Amino acid sequence: MSDATTEGFLDRTLRNLRGAWEEISVSTRHYWTGAPRPDLPTDDLEKIRGQMSDCLSDKGGEVTARVRAADLGRSYLSLNQTGRQRFLSLLATEFAADHAAVDVAIAKLRDAKDEAGRRQAERTLRGVLVPRWRTLLRRFTALPEGVKFLVDLRAELMPLARETPELGDLDADLKELLSAWFDVGLLELKRITWDSPASLLEKLIAYEAVHAIRSWEDLKNRLDSDRRCFAFIHPNMPDEPLIFVEVALVTGMSDNVQTLLDEEAPASDPKTADAAIFYSISNAQKGLAGISFGNFLIKRVVDLLRTELPNLRTFATLSPIPGYRRWLTGQLEAGEGVSLTSSERKALVQALEPGKDVTEAELIRTGLDVDGWWDDAVLSEALKGPLMRGAARYLTTEKRRSGGAGDPVAHFHLSNGARMERLNWLGDRSANGFRQSTGMMINYLYRLADIDDNHEAYTDDGRIAQSSQIRGLAKG
Repeated sequence: MSDATTEGFLDRTLRNLRGAWEEISVSTRHYWTGAPRPDLPTDDLEKIRGQMSDCLSDKGGEVTARVRAADLGRSYLSLNQTGRQRFLSLLATEFAADHAAVDVAIAKLRDAKDEAGRRQAERTLRGVLVPRWRTLLRRFTALPEGVKFLVDLRAELMPLARETPELGDLDADLKELLSAWFDVGLLELKRITWDSPASLLEKLIAYEAVHAIRSWEDLKNRLDSDRRCFAFIHPNMPDEPLIFVEVALVTGMSDNVQTLLDEEAPASDPKTADAAIFYSISNAQKGLAGISFGNFLIKRVVDLLRTELPNLRTFATLSPIPGYRRWLTGQLEAGEGVSLTSSERKALVQALEPGKDVTEAELIRTGLDVDGWWDDAVLSEALKGPLMRGAARYLTTEKRRSGGAGDPVAHFHLSNGARMERLNWLGDRSANGFRQSTGMMINYLYRLADIDDNHEAYTDDGRIAQSSQIRGLAKG
């Protein structure tokens, strides 16, 4: 599906939100006095400061509070990137906790003479530590699509928060609020089919983050009788998937995503399938980053599929390795990371005819620079061994700063208790597949009896559950 289609969908969503909030103002005889200029210059910023202060006021009751929040939200939606940054900076700096009140509360806690006085001082301190922006943000939850507005606001806030401490505080607090509102116990697991509302299907197309949905026929194929798609839905965002997973019901463990996505292949009988392959998991809401749903989603889907289709014996993924090519490039530029056997070196020399005294890293780099190397049977076979060993080494040894596997997809599935099962050579022959991982994919196996032990070993000690194939390649 084209970027233009996705942008059109998002623009339509934005127009609907503005319209819904405008109706609130009109229906209650409150009228917006005009949108601020898009970049929010200083004089308009003063008006926004007034709107924010009004939102914190209790005068006028609940209806008036909703109108004030709707007006403020519409002001934000009318701004460009510069204006929104100024809006958020104002909110973060002038509507944080009252520092003077915090100092006074700390002093009273320090001076408390008895247990009763200490408890009272602690209650006071907890109260003044709550930033005023929290009350303001909560006003939006009473509006139509207000929770969705806050989710999208955080998506815009997150990159700014990395640059400014004050915005970092605002982001952390908003994340805490959203974590409570989006507790997994409040979510509904919903199966999405071709008969689901068109608006929901349209969002699947827009939000698919792993294997782009190219057309409505492509989507229809992914929702056929031998396929399943499940999403978590929040009651305050009933038309918005939070995260969704696409599953293929097949025989045996799949090794190629193009085969799974082949629109010309006939649908098979799911009752004859013995494997459920999770081939795409997409977080649909950027503003919920850092709030984990995926582990709960997979476990819930496995339980549902086992009940519906007791013939299923294997639950596994067919996953990308998004960081491998970047890691490999860095290793080869440093002359490290991948070695060649004598037969592999000979095959690459014969295929590429390089100059004398070329290093192993230069040979591999030269091979990868050949357009369409994967369609050259001799060159592809010569590269297979070193690239497979490099991928296994990357997956099992590269670490993130906070610990755990450096590859984000690997970290996700290992955290959920899966095992690295099998590397698949040329498992994704798309342009993105070659750009991310030299075309390779990996199966993560969810063996139900081992999930808890694998999860604990990984999260407590960093031990990666891996098959003999992965282990052998990593050592080779």
